[in-house]
Amino acid sequence: MHRTEINLETQEQTVINLTDEEIAQNQTWQAQWDAEQAQIEILEQAQIAAKQSALNKLMALGLTEEEALALGDK
Repeated sequence: MHRTEINLETQEQTVINLTDEEIAQNQTWQAQWDAEQAQIEILEQAQIAAKQSALNKLMALGLTEEEALALGDK
């Protein structure tokens, strides 16, 4: 792996090989990012499921879907 550094004054580009430590750190950061994104997805899906469950319960009480959805409007 490598990184490219660009001197903004001269536009000179330098390709620098990453050390083993830098590669390991990048892999750690990527794993953390992936875990955080997976957790966000789980939370979003749980929120969608909770809203659908609430809608289903309101409709089971006799409300139309429009009426049940209107309860969530502010």
